[in-house]
Amino acid sequence: MKLATFEVDTPVGPVERIGAVDESSESGDSAAGDATLVDLTAAYGAALESEGEPAPADLAHTHVPPEMTAFLERGDRAIADAREALAYAAETDAERGPDGAKLRYEPGAYRLLAPLPRPNSLRDCMAIEEHVQNSMDGEIADVWYELPVYYKGNADSVVAPGETIQWPDYSQIMDYELEIAAVIGERGRDISAEEAEDHIAGYTVFNDFSARDIQGKEMEGRLGPAKGKDFANGLGPYFVPREDIDVLSAPMTARIDGEVWSEGTVDEMYHSFAEIIEHISQSETLHPGDVIGSGTVGEGCGLELGQWLEDGDTVELGVEGIGTLEHTVVE
Repeated sequence: MKLATFEVDTPVGPVERIGAVDESSESGDSAAGDATLVDLTAAYGAALESEGEPAPADLAHTHVPPEMTAFLERGDRAIADAREALAYAAETDAERGPDGAKLRYEPGAYRLLAPLPRPNSLRDCMAIEEHVQNSMDGEIADVWYELPVYYKGNADSVVAPGETIQWPDYSQIMDYELEIAAVIGERGRDISAEEAEDHIAGYTVFNDFSARDIQGKEMEGRLGPAKGKDFANGLGPYFVPREDIDVLSAPMTARIDGEVWSEGTVDEMYHSFAEIIEHISQSETLHPGDVIGSGTVGEGCGLELGQWLEDGDTVELGVEGIGTLEHTVVE
């Protein structure tokens, strides 16, 4: 199951919804926005209505909230209800649910947003040794092996799939980073590595866009990154529950204007997501909607390859089983 956040126009303005890809309409990991989406809240309401529930729309909003963070706060129950809604939609010919809500939206009838348009928080790790080795001068510091180091990014700078990114005026060196992000679905504090997987709701593709020139200056001051990272964070196109993907073995590819630049998997992670969650949650509470990046795969960015993005380049980051996250960068 591939979950999505999307936006539709209504007489009272744009409205955000939760959907899932109609698997009968999808051909492999098709481009974002090319699939039919099932409105999960409406479909769950329609299923309840078919069973004679007297207030199906109200109950559906409780079971399958039409906003991703609220959805994640219901934990595994929301995922189970979403599966039920998707199964009902696959079996019915009905076009509308309670209160006339549409069950399906065809390509062109919606705008795909990031699965979490505004995460509760955004952290990014640097957990893959080859990337660290390629990106740093000299030997890797011992602390990197001891701790799964990370920084906190700007949760307000998430960009939608397909959005054109205006590169910041203070930078002339444009770069991408090929990553997967874990999305927290269960609140927890002082979580052990053995229990950590239960706190992960699922995964999405993460493009940690990097302004390499200003980032380099910031890091010389032994603090950051900040302006080198905070202007654009790509998430999407879909969010896949953890049970539906073998995330460690999922092939990952970066294409720039159709040319393959990077390939890898997060099986290369020195620190696992479980170990990362154990470290982050020490005396700190993780909440549903928190996003944690894996770090870049080996040779998963221009910095490692010795080549940069250029004005007008289209960056496609694909992860088998999740989809392809596409953005165009312009100066």
